[in-house]
Amino acid sequence: MNRFTKTILLSLVAMCYIGCENKSVQNTPKEPLNVIFMVGDGMGLSQISTAFYFGEDTPNFEQFQDIGFIKTPSTSHTITDSAAGATAFSTGQKTYKRAIGMSKDSLPIPTIIETLQKEGYTSGLVSLTPITHATPGAFYAHVKDRDLHEDIALDLVKSNIDFFAGGGLKYLKHRSDQKDLYAELITKNYKLDSVELSKYDINKKNGYLLAHEGLPSKLEGRKRFFQDATQLALNYLTEKEKPFFLMLEGSYIDWGGHAMDAELLKQEVLDFDKTLGVVLKYIKKHPNTLLVVTADHETGGVSIGKSYVVDEATGERSEEVDNVSINFNNDQHSGTLIPVFAKGKGSAHFRGIYENNEIYHKILKAIHHK
Repeated sequence: MNRFTKTILLSLVAMCYIGCENKSVQNTPKEPLNVIFMVGDGMGLSQISTAFYFGEDTPNFEQFQDIGFIKTPSTSHTITDSAAGATAFSTGQKTYKRAIGMSKDSLPIPTIIETLQKEGYTSGLVSLTPITHATPGAFYAHVKDRDLHEDIALDLVKSNIDFFAGGGLKYLKHRSDQKDLYAELITKNYKLDSVELSKYDINKKNGYLLAHEGLPSKLEGRKRFFQDATQLALNYLTEKEKPFFLMLEGSYIDWGGHAMDAELLKQEVLDFDKTLGVVLKYIKKHPNTLLVVTADHETGGVSIGKSYVVDEATGERSEEVDNVSINFNNDQHSGTLIPVFAKGKGSAHFRGIYENNEIYHKILKAIHHK
């Protein structure tokens, strides 16, 4: 064999080796994606803006580059409620007002948690309201009306959610049917606590029900529950060493809008932003995570406007002062477009303007690397 022929053969062997090696690399399965989904109930763009005017530090919202907007109408009403809004997020289908995990024809639809559980995902929910409230309930329950808390609690027992924290002890332990669902969860290998956010048991599922109904608002003295429960959930789900889906709800931003209470709204948004900081720190250490932050709807028709000195005796305003005020149009939900913030793997999917139920489909696209 002459030198020229030998050189060609060696080149062909090398090309085959490189091609086979590249093919092997291409066929390596990708690591499953963790998903953290944050909902600021009632949080429109003006509510988010309060964090920029009233916070001491640069808001964590400023760390996002992939931003979009969602349209929020339900199938029955142009102005949605939290139940229909959360069901759109959790099932990928729009539905009628007040529905929890049900189609517009009142049929149960699989939630994203139920779908991902079949793919080996663990799951978690954190809320400031009862864990049976509209937003958290829409991720595991299937009932025709959001006020059926006891029925939603029955679905919680069946759900196999790995971690939950919030209020709502009443709907498990002090029920009209005399059932003790709290005790039933313990028989299903749950470690439960109704006193504090105690250390989790990694060999069990964990639930924390720290209030009879909802937890206190910030103005009523709530401390770091949202941040601490979020961190506890992240620690537990990470230690399970499986991919996870975690939903976090900042519930009382909505309540600030309904009460037309500027201070309550402001403090709840700042608390949400601090919790967002906890999640963003986690993503920096665990880059194989997608974070999506949005709201089900806006509440209060809030605007950020000029501030004036007001005469206490007459109620008339006089000169303008150089700061801003939080103004309310009414005490109801509005139809304004809602911002969506995304960070991490697959975040580019969330740019643009689209319907709220597309959130579900975009999350699954990111998970399946489409």
